[in-house]
Amino acid sequence: MAKVLMKGNEAMALAAIKGGCDAFFGYPITPQNEIPEYLSYHMEENDRIFVQAESEVAAINMVYGAAGSGARVLTSSSSPGIALKQEGISYMVGSELPAVIINVMRGGPGLGGIQPSQADYNQITRGGGNGDMKIMSFAPETLQETVNIVKESFSLADYYRNPVMIAVDGLIGQMMEPVDIDMPINEKKCPPKDWAATGESAKRGKRNTIVSLHLDPYKLEEHNLKLQKKYDKMIEDEQRYEMINMDSDPNIVLVAYGSMARIARSVIDDLKAEGIEIGMIRPISLFPFPQKAFDALSDKTTTLLTLEMSLGQMLQDVRLASNGRHKIEFFGRTGGVIPESDEIIAKIKSLIKEAK
Repeated sequence: MAKVLMKGNEAMALAAIKGGCDAFFGYPITPQNEIPEYLSYHMEENDRIFVQAESEVAAINMVYGAAGSGARVLTSSSSPGIALKQEGISYMVGSELPAVIINVMRGGPGLGGIQPSQADYNQITRGGGNGDMKIMSFAPETLQETVNIVKESFSLADYYRNPVMIAVDGLIGQMMEPVDIDMPINEKKCPPKDWAATGESAKRGKRNTIVSLHLDPYKLEEHNLKLQKKYDKMIEDEQRYEMINMDSDPNIVLVAYGSMARIARSVIDDLKAEGIEIGMIRPISLFPFPQKAFDALSDKTTTLLTLEMSLGQMLQDVRLASNGRHKIEFFGRTGGVIPESDEIIAKIKSLIKEAK
């Protein structure tokens, strides 16, 4: 299929259909409303299920039920709505149920505003819900990358029997770019869902049950250790990142994801024109965080400058990944303010001046 100019939210919705999504359950909230709007038209014509629930809490529990039956399920929301879904997400992790969750982030805390933000990083990567839980999460930069990851995430969720979140901000949700919706992706080969509560197991003499409740603490510990092995496998196999302009062996390396990485690319190009070489690590997976990218840094890299559309929520992971090898600096804006490249360039030049 040739590339088609699409809006981000609508491209994600179509990608979900192409990824084999059987059912969508959601509730409106800006700036992701075009996702359910698009699916409300196109799920039925593709013999799929669309339900606008009465609330975010209802929607995530519908996702739980449909996932438990073995369906490929999607929900989408924005920051405050994702917060309301956290209890259900934790139940799904505990019950080992796959689903795909799209978070089109906006400014907070609370209702905040509707402008783009990356201030959900801690919510996404630090569990969000209760218990020892993790969800695989990705932060794509372009609409093509977003489309590919949405499609792939259904097989990743099935493979790990765990929710997968795609974290984009309002810029990516609202922008328009050409995408090839049928671009091939690498899908995981997943075993049959013989754990699903479909009624088929009862015919074989054993009824499948899906629960997250384990009253015996030793049984619950055993269950958590089983889940931890799954997270460890994600850390080993699913770290994703891009190294940009690293052939120049730069002293300063930026760390940025999503829309912030797009701005950082302009910064790198503008400084290159002035004869200043700056590199970048672009995390694509937020969990697992790409430790391998930091391990690959040259000894000539002395400073990591973390760039975020928040007040520095990724800083802790950058510090941990650096493990004391680098000076860690930060630049960010919050509340939905989008940083200007000139502001970042000024910050970099001040760091270069300090180092002399």
